[in-house]
Amino acid sequence: MNEKFSRIGFILVVAGSAVGLGNAWKFPTLVGQNGGSAFILLYIILTLCVGSTIFLAELSIGKLSEKDPVNAYKTLAPKHKKAWSLVGYTMIGAILIISFYSIIIGWIVKYFFMGFGSLPTDINSSKDAFESLLLKDFLSQILCFSFVFFITFFVVSKGIKNGIEKLNIWMMPTLFILLFLMLIYSMSMDGFYEAVKFLFVPNFEALNTNSVLYALGLAFFSMSIGAGSIITYSASINDNTNFLKSTFSIIFINILIGLMMGLIVFTFIFEYGGDPSQQGPGLIFISLTSLFANMGVLGNILAITFFIALFFAGLTSAVSMVEPSAFHLINEYKFSRKKALILIGIVVYLLGTICILSSLSLTSDYFTFFDKSFFDLLDYLASNIIMPLGGFFAAIFVGFILKKETLEIFFSHCMSKKVFEIWYFFVRFIAPVAVVVIMINSLLKA
Repeated sequence: MNEKFSRIGFILVVAGSAVGLGNAWKFPTLVGQNGGSAFILLYIILTLCVGSTIFLAELSIGKLSEKDPVNAYKTLAPKHKKAWSLVGYTMIGAILIISFYSIIIGWIVKYFFMGFGSLPTDINSSKDAFESLLLKDFLSQILCFSFVFFITFFVVSKGIKNGIEKLNIWMMPTLFILLFLMLIYSMSMDGFYEAVKFLFVPNFEALNTNSVLYALGLAFFSMSIGAGSIITYSASINDNTNFLKSTFSIIFINILIGLMMGLIVFTFIFEYGGDPSQQGPGLIFISLTSLFANMGVLGNILAITFFIALFFAGLTSAVSMVEPSAFHLINEYKFSRKKALILIGIVVYLLGTICILSSLSLTSDYFTFFDKSFFDLLDYLASNIIMPLGGFFAAIFVGFILKKETLEIFFSHCMSKKVFEIWYFFVRFIAPVAVVVIMINSLLKA
């Protein structure tokens, strides 16, 4: 691939991949329920020890090979090349994710347009409206899903520089500005003080074994590890990029946006008596929507602004999930970018349509497998099995298969010998164990 990211482009693109819809509900809720800033401290430590360790491992695989995930392992493996190339196919997890993730972004599009009219004014009516969308409204879901689908694939069709980088260089700063403006407004509300206490007052007694597992899982998934995105993107990094500084910048942006979203969401929750323990889509599409409705015209403006911000966060993540498979088809089978995206698009659109049908009351029984809807099944396979396996094998490959001398030379411009030895120890012995713990915990709770 001839196109290369600029340094700031790479940081914003990978940060965009990491900053997703989970920043709006999963991160702040876990922080609030597990000791406030005590959990944040734990999360930062585990992100630096585990998340960044595997992130740098995947980055080295991508940059050393400058190929797609499948061919990266095949090229770098000294033996058993075919077996190691199979690890690269964990990028299929990203295809599964984009298939249902685009539907959730579609819900955001639907609620964005609802912001121009009447929003449901209480929790019960808000819940009924959301359930009606999921259980009965096929037309709205398929139209919004199609809108997100075509924007995502249009951006990827423009390539690394003119598509993916340009989108993130425009959307990520805009996302930050929108959140900053909403945060400034939130500071004028009484609920802001409660939100600060909820997120930042340390309560070390609230930390327990589950807190460690939650923080470990968050550290892993918030770095977009295991889906092939980092390997693919790092294949297009400029040679003069400081990998360590870029990694820390991405971690900082991810945490900052998560906390900004948390302060905004929970300010409104506390201001209007919402449920701070709720998380997931219900926090945004049920609780927060009804709170906006009680603020009159200003609430509509805030709702529109907030859903635009969420749309930006979701879209930058969605784009990162398509590129690994496109890159593979272009490299391996010499497809044009257009032909590769048409093939991937057919698969994604078909899976996404089935996901919508699996949530509708009239058709859900036909698309339920192992007591899970098709939507939940894709989420389960990608999040609990495929992505953890991708991260695990990346750590094993870099820690035990690649030559240590090769890695020392690769990181010599951004790591001292001592820092390298610490990272190398973690990638061999700490990170793989951590991923196994995450995977077992996820499978037991799923």
